Amino acid sequence: MGYLLLTVALTFNAVANILLKLGAGRLGALGEPGFAGRLLVNYQLLAGLALFALNVVFYAAALSRLNLSVAYPVMMGGSLFIVVTVSILLLREPVSATQVTGLVLLVLGMTLVTHR
Repeated sequence: MGYLLLTVALTFNAVANILLKLGAGRLGALGEPGFAGRLLVNYQLLAGLALFALNVVFYAAALSRLNLSVAYPVMMGGSLFIVVTVSILLLREPVSATQVTGLVLLVLGMTLVTHR
């Protein structure tokens, strides 16, 4: 159950970051006229904030069942893996061989951390 809760938490965290990226592109510059109004009606930013809040709830529940030394690296690494993958595939951000190597090493590291 702990790993299921952690998977939900890291997915919410990753999707929240992606939504913030998408919403930030529609805000304009900080201090620009209308910035506050755009912030309050930007559904991507608001959804991202809601997912961050849900992430905390599920992560706390996961931490009650898993060691922090396992949960934290999986939380950060899993979120990073999802964010980078979506950034490449959906947002069409450029990727280097070094980044791909890093993702492979990240998955290997998470695998090692979760084994006893």
